[in-house]
Amino acid sequence: MRVDPYYVSNLVGSLDQAQSSEQQLTAELSSGVSVTSLSSNPVASGQNVLLLNQIQQDDSFTTSSTEVTGQLQVADSALGSVVTELTSAISLATSANNGTLNSSNVKSISTQLAGILDEVTSLANTSYQGQYIFGGGQTSSSPFTTSTSTSPAVTTYSGDEDVNYLESPNGQKIQLNVPGDQVFLGSGSNSVFAALNSLIADYSSGTVDTTKAVSDTAALSTALNYVSQQRVTIDNSITQVTAASEAVTNVQTQLTTAQTNLMQADVGTVSTQLSLSETQQTALEDVIAQLNSSTNDLFSKLSG
Repeated sequence: MRVDPYYVSNLVGSLDQAQSSEQQLTAELSSGVSVTSLSSNPVASGQNVLLLNQIQQDDSFTTSSTEVTGQLQVADSALGSVVTELTSAISLATSANNGTLNSSNVKSISTQLAGILDEVTSLANTSYQGQYIFGGGQTSSSPFTTSTSTSPAVTTYSGDEDVNYLESPNGQKIQLNVPGDQVFLGSGSNSVFAALNSLIADYSSGTVDTTKAVSDTAALSTALNYVSQQRVTIDNSITQVTAASEAVTNVQTQLTTAQTNLMQADVGTVSTQLSLSETQQTALEDVIAQLNSSTNDLFSKLSG
């Protein structure tokens, strides 16, 4: 009879494998995780890494979208207040242009318009988390200042025309700001500050040059409409960021579910496998024990 010389060592190897399998299954059952190491399931481990990377990218976008949404909402609120202030300024200018007010009342309107100019300047210099939101890429200092050394006064812009964008995971680029010169200075008749400064000068003496004042009032109306258009850009960006954030949240939910399904142990299946592994281990241990017994050694079995 031919005997496999590696019979005992093969049995020991099978026992080691059974013990390792039992340990792995026990770990899965206790932790609830099916992939406890790279070696236990290389394919699932690789898929898990890909899922985690995508989830982390989505987390980063969600955090960024929350921050920029706050900035956009502040910008939208500021422009809404500017629209309110300019509407009041047009109303004051219209009353001054009708020729029924005395000199004192006309001067009073000039003073009120100067107050509106200050408020609009403050709104144009709005900051969010320490950064000026209408300065383009120059966010560390106030973008607008007014010099009263001339009449009418002159408001200047010290920011730049940089436009920032947020890119969503699907590649969509969302505009995050509108440079202040585009909003408040425009071009010619679109300039909020030029129109306001001119109207203040128009009424400062108490005597109204109706032709010029009416022209400057019309310029302020044009500037108001232009500000409203720029506000639409901000509103659209808020809508886009919100939609992109919701889409990413939905994807995150799907990815998290996929990761859970990939990594979560099937308790029923693992319990069955563990029971079989324990039975196999016990059987192997019994065989090895019999082979090593003094009265029932391997040679006795072979000779019998």
